[in-house]
Amino acid sequence: MPQRVKLVEVGVRDGLQNEPGVVPTGIKLDLITRLADAGLRHIEATAFVSPKWVPQMADHDAVMRGAPRREGLTYSVLAPNLKGFEAAVAAGAQEVAVFGAASEAFTQKNINCSIAESLKRFEDVVLAAKQQGIPVRAYVSTALGCPYQGDVAPEKVAEVAGEIYDMGCHEISLGDTIGVGTPLATRRMIEAVARRVPLDRLAGHFHDTYGQALANVLASLESGVTVFDSSVAGLGGCPYAAGASGNVASEDLVYMLQGMGIETGVDLKALACAGDYISAALGRPTRSRVALALAGKAARTAG
Repeated sequence: MPQRVKLVEVGVRDGLQNEPGVVPTGIKLDLITRLADAGLRHIEATAFVSPKWVPQMADHDAVMRGAPRREGLTYSVLAPNLKGFEAAVAAGAQEVAVFGAASEAFTQKNINCSIAESLKRFEDVVLAAKQQGIPVRAYVSTALGCPYQGDVAPEKVAEVAGEIYDMGCHEISLGDTIGVGTPLATRRMIEAVARRVPLDRLAGHFHDTYGQALANVLASLESGVTVFDSSVAGLGGCPYAAGASGNVASEDLVYMLQGMGIETGVDLKALACAGDYISAALGRPTRSRVALALAGKAARTAG
């Protein structure tokens, strides 16, 4: 097992983007500050996309400009096209992310083009980022299953990830978009991708729809992956599975890693407090099992 892992907190963007309501800018900035105070050093802050399509991210410029700047703290933003990239950099983004998929059916259904055509669309972003020295992160969704075609071959995931890596993306996050993956499938997928992309350039992005996220993280660790995306309080959901939970909760992931003696640099108690803060703002309980357990323990101690 690695001595340390890198955590990428995606709750502020990927999480809140999937919430039904629009969260005020001030609350987003408070959440970012609390996450940074908890020790997280890689935070996906917002998405520079059209407010028409993603109204939850309409305040992207204000969020990016208002986020606290600290040494060693990196803010990433989703920027799927050149216009979004230019606006993101102007607002102070330190890393941008692009988004692809390993499923032809998923790509056709969502953006009405082939995988090859979708990858072509963000070549301009990668090229512009290279010219300005801005690192580009990439997501490959449906890496363990597609809501339209079902199974996705590991070789297809490897093919897409390889093309993206060759394009110049420094880190590729392999996403179980609908949370159907299991540990054996995860290992097989990573083994296939690792034949095209170095292991130290891969990240795991697991949704907990079927309760398999932590198990898949463990399988990824055993396969050599040391970067993981997570969402505070389990924010978000899966638009292709009604009522499904979002990404693996950051609190649950940190608890597991700390229990394994793997360093994260994150204060679990402070992280749970950040999760409680945003859950209260959303008017619902946290989806983190660990946060609920810690709250119960504190209540018993107080009583």
